[in-house]
Amino acid sequence: MKLDKVNIVINKETIESTYVWEKSLLQADTTLLDAIKNLNSSGFQIALVISSDNTFIGTLTDGDIRRGLLRGLDLDSSIKTIIYRDSLVVPPELGKETILQLMQANGMHQLPVVNDKRIAVGLHLWDDLMIPSERSNIMVIMAGGKGTRLRPHTENCPKPLLKVGGKPIMEHIIERAKSQGIHHFVIAVFYLGDMIKEYFGDGSKWNIKIDYLNEESPLGTAGALGLMNSIPEEPFIVTNGDVLTDINYGELLDFHCLHQATATMAVQLHEWQHPFGVVRIDGVDIIGFEEKPISRSHINAGVYILEPLVISTLEIDQHCDMPTLFSRMQENNERTVVYPMHEPWLDVGRPDDLERARIKHSPSK
Repeated sequence: MKLDKVNIVINKETIESTYVWEKSLLQADTTLLDAIKNLNSSGFQIALVISSDNTFIGTLTDGDIRRGLLRGLDLDSSIKTIIYRDSLVVPPELGKETILQLMQANGMHQLPVVNDKRIAVGLHLWDDLMIPSERSNIMVIMAGGKGTRLRPHTENCPKPLLKVGGKPIMEHIIERAKSQGIHHFVIAVFYLGDMIKEYFGDGSKWNIKIDYLNEESPLGTAGALGLMNSIPEEPFIVTNGDVLTDINYGELLDFHCLHQATATMAVQLHEWQHPFGVVRIDGVDIIGFEEKPISRSHINAGVYILEPLVISTLEIDQHCDMPTLFSRMQENNERTVVYPMHEPWLDVGRPDDLERARIKHSPSK
């Protein structure tokens, strides 16, 4: 049974989803990097892992990859140790109503179809992109920085208003968050803040709500939160106003809640290759060599989820950076976690970063 076309009835409306399900197939000897490419290119948020003789082995999702990265795997590691081998599957002959009931009961958006010979023959998708879930969580955007490393671009224009692909950097952030169900934004402004307010206004142009936090002096990447008069009732997103990323804010919120964290920091794997061969020594004795070794570390991606109680630890008009805030939470025995992300990400902090962003978002791309 080839599931090239699926009609799903939701609230008496028929949503037509056309796709080539074979894009989800992935060989078991694939690397994490190739698996990430598969998930990004297919858009299905799941891969069906098969053996060399096409036997279905299991599934692989974003979450499996993130857990593998946390365990110390790198992008060149095999996916064999992170395949989920107890996946719920259905036979080709199962009816649509039963399939929908199974997906609803198990909270699934994807359901593999496997025949009696354990061969993957299809993939059922619940296309929730057609009906984005509304979220009442707010997003705070830190947009008060002077952008000194980007001069002369920022001499007469605040960094969040620098254009990439024909629109300001911060407009990209807002539109992506809105597409994922976020409709209430709070923007912290300082340097050339009036220009930001004039451009975005109250958000009605985008059918969203925008409030502002006015910094009298630079308060850092977290300090402006102390200016909030109305404390959020739910976990809220905080992002730097110069971060361009394909991160799914809804998944980040869900991850934060699942791990019962007080503060969650999105982190990006950064690899740096030493330009020289390294000699390992013990005193004057040579004990080994490494030819241009690669160093791997997780860096702060500038996107966070915070619980409302965090705001109570901040003082009005007191400078505070986000790493300091996280350290404060740890000192208070609050749980702080990382969200390993592999999505495209760029901190537009320097002129060459701005140029890369503009090339990526050029109309020809």
